[in-house]
Amino acid sequence: MAVYRDAKCKLCRREGAKLFLKGDKCYMEKCPFNKRPTAPGQHGAARKKVSEYGQQLREKQKTKRIYGVQEGQFRHYYEVADRMKGITGENMLSLLERRLDNVIFRMGIGSSRTQARQLVNHSHFTVNGRTVNIPSYIVKAGDVIAVKETRKNNKFFEQIKTMKVANMPKWLEFDPEKLEGKILALPTREDVDSQIAEHMIVELYSK
Repeated sequence: MAVYRDAKCKLCRREGAKLFLKGDKCYMEKCPFNKRPTAPGQHGAARKKVSEYGQQLREKQKTKRIYGVQEGQFRHYYEVADRMKGITGENMLSLLERRLDNVIFRMGIGSSRTQARQLVNHSHFTVNGRTVNIPSYIVKAGDVIAVKETRKNNKFFEQIKTMKVANMPKWLEFDPEKLEGKILALPTREDVDSQIAEHMIVELYSK
């Protein structure tokens, strides 16, 4: 699978918006996007007229980068969402939010989705008592996500036990002391705090 290994801050500059890919660094003054918000490259600062297709493409690329998925995965989410009842764009965002790596990030265990994905890959978590090490695993309402008993004494998770839970999405709950969370309901469009124009992605894929 293709892996992006260049500076993640370049991705924010390319999309012209903060994607919060670097955790706490994105909230600091030294964030490269604050210093240089123009697109990377020699002609990044030049003003260019963007076509309708170009705007749709950029919206798709931005959303892919926010959630850290590749083109094949992203297209699959769109196709699944298109077959579901309801609004395709909102269904797609709900599926992306329900990825296990995103859930770990939303619970505050990972400072970024990248870190959360690494934690899942290293088999630190169970879903309903079974170890799951697949970041793209789609959770369901009622699922219980917990840190494995054998990992709870890890220094990283010891720090999580003392953290204060803030801005927890209403569809999730997390108990830092128990290192355990639960999916209370499926996420809706209102639960997605990223600035995403999902209708533009649907228009792009439906051509």
